[in-house]
Amino acid sequence: MAARRSPPRARARERPRAPAAGNEQAHSWTVATSQAFEAAWRVARGSLMLAVSFLMAALCSVRRLHGYLGHRLKWWIGYLQRKFKRNLSVEAEVDLLSYCARAWRAETPRARLMRKACEELFWRRHIQCVRRVRRDHYDALRSVLFQVLSQGLALPSWMKDKDIVKLPEKLLFSQGCNWIQQYSFGPEKYTGSNVFGKLRKCVELLKTQWSDFSAIRDAHKRASMCNILFSDALLEYKLYEAVKFIMLYQVTEVHEQMKMKKVVPTLFKLLFSRETSADPLSFMMNHLNSIGDTCGLEQIDMFVLGYTLEVKIKVFRLFKFNSRDFEVCYPEEPLRDWPEISLLTEDDRHYHIPVF
Repeated sequence: MAARRSPPRARARERPRAPAAGNEQAHSWTVATSQAFEAAWRVARGSLMLAVSFLMAALCSVRRLHGYLGHRLKWWIGYLQRKFKRNLSVEAEVDLLSYCARAWRAETPRARLMRKACEELFWRRHIQCVRRVRRDHYDALRSVLFQVLSQGLALPSWMKDKDIVKLPEKLLFSQGCNWIQQYSFGPEKYTGSNVFGKLRKCVELLKTQWSDFSAIRDAHKRASMCNILFSDALLEYKLYEAVKFIMLYQVTEVHEQMKMKKVVPTLFKLLFSRETSADPLSFMMNHLNSIGDTCGLEQIDMFVLGYTLEVKIKVFRLFKFNSRDFEVCYPEEPLRDWPEISLLTEDDRHYHIPVF
């Protein structure tokens, strides 16, 4: 007996079942793929966020480090500039008229006289600038020695002929000047038998520095070395004491010549005519020992300094403007064709360096 056939409507309802299974399979693949992409995206996004966080942290660290290093570098630069500026005893060049306008801006007779004197130097003497020198009791020696070294002047002829390092012992043993033990190094007082060793070191330093500077032909290099030398207070101090001592040596030598009735420069006759400097000992005790401590160089001392270093020291005295003493020279009549250096003073106590 033949099997019964399904009605058409039943067969129609059964046909979509096969495609439905395929759709479910495609849907499952889509879901799986979507989930896979979402998982991959979450991983990638997490890695990206981690990388961005790490990069931001690194940038912040670099920025903080840069700021810290910049701050420290700025601090050190400022510290070194302040230290160098504080120790530099001869300042950089400044315009003469600008300096005068600031220093003497009052409308007093003295201030007006100073301004006129500076205008005279600027327009007729061709002094364009001035280098201010530290105001202390060494400033006259500082002003002179700075120019001697910066210009590369040669050692005085008498220093070339003698070993000046041995001068302290020579005064003691050859001329019997045992009073040298009472020599004072500026603010330092009596040093006893140690004075000879200290003087020898000072004079040796002066000879070495002077010889080194005179051998340099490059003016810019000399200027740079001068800035270094005159920013070292200890070395400066030794150089000035050496100059003081060789001034004393020259005074002692000339005094011996006077006792032997030899012809000596007139300035030394004036020096020994004073009660306070009738001989080398009184000159040292009453004048030389005080230089660098309680007073600077007097005019007669400037004569001795010029004679000792074999330089003609021309000084423009601003407070003596419109008088014959506005421009003076120490010594007035150099014995030879000595090199000339110039100073500028407002009161005969403190000196500056004019720049032509």
